[in-house]
Amino acid sequence: MPNQLAIPFKKHFPVSIRQAVRDYIHAHSSDHPEAFKWDINRWESLRKDGVGGVVHVNRIDTAINYHTQLVFILTKMPADINLEISYAHAFSPASTPITMRSLAFERAAVLFNLAALYSQLASSEDRSSQDGVKRASAFYQNAAGTLSFLVSSALPKLVFASDKEDLPRDLSESFVKSMEYLMLAQAQECVWQRAVMDHYKNGLIAKLAAKVSSLYAVSLTTIHAAAPPITRDFPSDWISQIETKQSHFAAAAQYRKSIDDLEANRYGLELARLFQAEITAKKGYNMARRGGVQSAVLQDIKSLLDAVQKNLTRAERDNDLIYHQDVPASSALPPIQEVSMVQSNTPPQLQDPKSAVGDEGILFGEMLGWGAREAINIYNDNKQTLVKEKISDAAQEMNDEAEDILAALNLPSSLEALEKPVGLPPSLLKKAEEVRLEQGPESIEASLDDVHRLAHHDMAILNEAMDILDNEASEDEAARKETLVSRIPSHQANRELVQKQQRYRDVLTQAAESDELVRQKWDEWETNIVALTWDEGDLEALVPSNAGRATSVSAQTQKFARTLRVLLESLDELFRARKELVERAQRLADGDNVRSKILKAASNFERWVDVQPVMFEDVSDEELAKYDRFIQGLAESQKKQEEILDSLRVNNEHFVQSRKEDPSIKEREQALRSLDLAYHKYREISRNLEEGMKFYNNLTGILLQFKEACKLWSNARSKEIRSLSHSLQTLSISAEEKEATTPPPAVSEAPSARAGKKPAISLPPLNSSEWETMNLPASPPRFSKR
Repeated sequence: MPNQLAIPFKKHFPVSIRQAVRDYIHAHSSDHPEAFKWDINRWESLRKDGVGGVVHVNRIDTAINYHTQLVFILTKMPADINLEISYAHAFSPASTPITMRSLAFERAAVLFNLAALYSQLASSEDRSSQDGVKRASAFYQNAAGTLSFLVSSALPKLVFASDKEDLPRDLSESFVKSMEYLMLAQAQECVWQRAVMDHYKNGLIAKLAAKVSSLYAVSLTTIHAAAPPITRDFPSDWISQIETKQSHFAAAAQYRKSIDDLEANRYGLELARLFQAEITAKKGYNMARRGGVQSAVLQDIKSLLDAVQKNLTRAERDNDLIYHQDVPASSALPPIQEVSMVQSNTPPQLQDPKSAVGDEGILFGEMLGWGAREAINIYNDNKQTLVKEKISDAAQEMNDEAEDILAALNLPSSLEALEKPVGLPPSLLKKAEEVRLEQGPESIEASLDDVHRLAHHDMAILNEAMDILDNEASEDEAARKETLVSRIPSHQANRELVQKQQRYRDVLTQAAESDELVRQKWDEWETNIVALTWDEGDLEALVPSNAGRATSVSAQTQKFARTLRVLLESLDELFRARKELVERAQRLADGDNVRSKILKAASNFERWVDVQPVMFEDVSDEELAKYDRFIQGLAESQKKQEEILDSLRVNNEHFVQSRKEDPSIKEREQALRSLDLAYHKYREISRNLEEGMKFYNNLTGILLQFKEACKLWSNARSKEIRSLSHSLQTLSISAEEKEATTPPPAVSEAPSARAGKKPAISLPPLNSSEWETMNLPASPPRFSKR
């Protein structure tokens, strides 16, 4: 009967590899899922035999091969590919399994089960022969090495959930390290056993036994010192057996050392060590009797205790009658030097995965690694953000700033009213033609209707999602009236979904406020914008004329007017140059494909390296530097604009002061200024509406996913209710059949005894993982009423 402990397998559960991988490839790769049909089939086949559960030496290579493939797969895909993986606690196979969407969890569990396989192979060895002891020791050391590798390589990449109740506690570092020390202790015990069988010197056997005791002690200390506590994760008889073994080998070390002292005529030391051995052996024996350890372990320490007591009786008699040596106190005994003959042997195929699988046999070898693919996506996002925020938006902000200052200075309206006392200025005619050709008012009205329709559509989707949750809550309430339901009520279970819908509803409310500001702006400027679409004659009639008064303009006024015109033309030229710069930057971004450079950089990494997006930051920074010249150009443009605007302010003040107070000129200036402002408001409203439609279109996709998540959640809850109804119906039929076939009791039951409660059916909790993780789009900007 074995007297050592073997780690049990973590119980695994089926997973939907095929669907999850196909969905991932479809969503994140330019390749078609069918191109990896063989890889997917091979993955499913490898998992079937590679996750553990069968004790046979040929399953070692199978598990290592599967682990190797997982290592390579994790260089091609992220840990979370929406594949739910479930394993039960190693010591509680019937408990509710822990489910995580993580290939890193799968890899850690495979390594744990590989260590368990090594330990079970060691435990099954016949240790009555030298070869069996040698093989058992080697297997235990491999188990310890696998557990060490699990701690150093796999666990750091396993991101646990935030809820501590959902953590796989048997994959905590403390738990795994305690198992590693236990395996080393049992490997050292095999070495000790072989030394006994080969009749090594007692002094050496004592040193080997001292190390066995020490390793058991380290394992025990690791268990008790863990934070959070892991004591309850072990069967009580395991901890009792480890404590017993620690005492056993501490006593055995003293016993063997006492024989060594006897052979060297150190009779006082012999007797002292036997006293210490007896105390320690008794402690272990009493612990073994109370702890329910394996019978072989109890018999081993009982035999040791008997041998110690027999020799103690002899030694006391001999020393009293013959040797008369002083017996030192136990604290004065020289410590027994420990000798370790074992170590954590990590299988070389774990440390060097490519040695376990040739390049021809790796899965998804032709797929672009997720790190490189994500680096491309990050670069594209950064590029678009840079072009939009630092170039396009920055240029627009400069234009808006200049236009605001010109409007405050009444330019160019006051200048055009003076230079062209009759008719319309060419600049205004050009702007009016743009609005007319674009059918400005009709386009704005249509866009307002589209934005309104999209807003209502998004709100309707959100309301439909809430209707789904409300219907499920009603169904849950009705079921609770019929029977006792052992599950969380709907108003608690759907809290996360309800909170998410409130976030969406708040965003829609804010967007509606922005939409209202845009409509108010349109209502305010609609008349003037519509006027820009009139025929030239009608538009000219709208602007007062000051014909015949141009000759009264002083030479000083004309001088300042010419200066202002030159400055305005310089500003227009600056606008055109800035527009061209933005267009060039956008053309560069449209044709900018960093894929080839990322692939070239990725090829420099070793094939089995877990490539992370951060590894391509140098490439990304180098490529983004191409846009620095546009940012620098805008900075120079900003500086020139500030100089021009400063000159405009000074010269416009002189221009205004030099003009005669002529009401007709002021009326013409006001009319021209109003029409010029109407054009700029038309452009501003058009931009606002474009942003609004883009926002609502993006939000539509997110809300549809949220609605689908609510539907899936509700269907899962409804399935539970149907299962409950079926169970109750089955119970009812079984009760009726039993009543029909069972004779009535001799004494009738009291009415109170017959009136029992309906049975409560315990249902498993729902999977509470995130259904939809897409971030909310930014709300449309609040539009100011300028």
